[in-house]
Amino acid sequence: MSDTNISLIVYGKNDLRLEERPIPEPGPKEVQISMRSVGVCGSDLSFWEKGRLGNLILSAPKVSGHEPSGVVTKLGSEVTHLKVGDRVAVEPSKPCGNCFYCRRGLYNHCSKPINSGVLTRYISHPANFVYRLPDNMSFDEGALVQPMALAFYACERAGLRAGQNLLVTGAGCLGMTVVLAAKVFGANKICVTDVLQKRLDFIHKIGADVTVLVEDNENPELAAKRLVGMMGVEPDISIETSGSQSATSTAIYANRPHGMILQLGFSIDTVQIPLVVATFKELDIRGNHTSRNSYDKAIEAIASGRVNVKQLISHRFPLEKSLTAFKTAASKEGAKVIIDCSRPNGI
Repeated sequence: MSDTNISLIVYGKNDLRLEERPIPEPGPKEVQISMRSVGVCGSDLSFWEKGRLGNLILSAPKVSGHEPSGVVTKLGSEVTHLKVGDRVAVEPSKPCGNCFYCRRGLYNHCSKPINSGVLTRYISHPANFVYRLPDNMSFDEGALVQPMALAFYACERAGLRAGQNLLVTGAGCLGMTVVLAAKVFGANKICVTDVLQKRLDFIHKIGADVTVLVEDNENPELAAKRLVGMMGVEPDISIETSGSQSATSTAIYANRPHGMILQLGFSIDTVQIPLVVATFKELDIRGNHTSRNSYDKAIEAIASGRVNVKQLISHRFPLEKSLTAFKTAASKEGAKVIIDCSRPNGI
């Protein structure tokens, strides 16, 4: 296999392939980027393991990955705020800019998005969604700007304020970034639940105040009573990151009246929740789709040291060993898996 633009393509359930693709040339408002570090996300695993992500069904082969950093290698004719050689983080959005939502600044809800992956040697991307990295940030940290931006956006969507108590259901990578972001927002007490003790042990080290091990089949109402007892207070806000139906129900039972439930994780299309309980408590339940206008905030928080994302990285693999990287991430060993897309000669 030649070494020009090797790309990791997901064809369907349990079908990942490394293939050669043309090197894309940038359009007038785009830049070409040589990919460096790319994080493996739970949504990448879902498309590989299930051929779908919630109600998003893989209908054609696609390049995987959406947590990238890299180096600018070519400029489009109209790009002036970047230069060749810039080290950058890339917001994977490719909104159309003209639909009802884009015209109102809600580009994360674009009606005609172009979903192109980044686990490849080169991409071309709209320059407005490319962000220069400070000199003190590594490519690995640049790759984690995307999940941190999502976590910052989630905390904003939930209305998290200093001094509030927070429940996070799910101690995976998404739960970890939410904990880090919540600390920046000034959360008082943070409780995290998960079905794996090793994940709870790790998330306690990075900022969770209380961790609660729950069982897959545990009654959500009883689990809620148990975690509230361990917290010593009802959470003001709950952010659900696991996509588990029982976790959402647990959050509803646990949350204080007039509180907020933010559904960040998802897996199946339809879930059953104790809606009457949520109604009587007058809970606000909000959804969350990717992020919007959060990259600058995430980069500043990482560069300033307020957020340490390096502690999340447990494994690194070259692009040629992507299947091993995906299997490692799926095994839930460690925390964040990074794939290095650099060419062997560093170009």
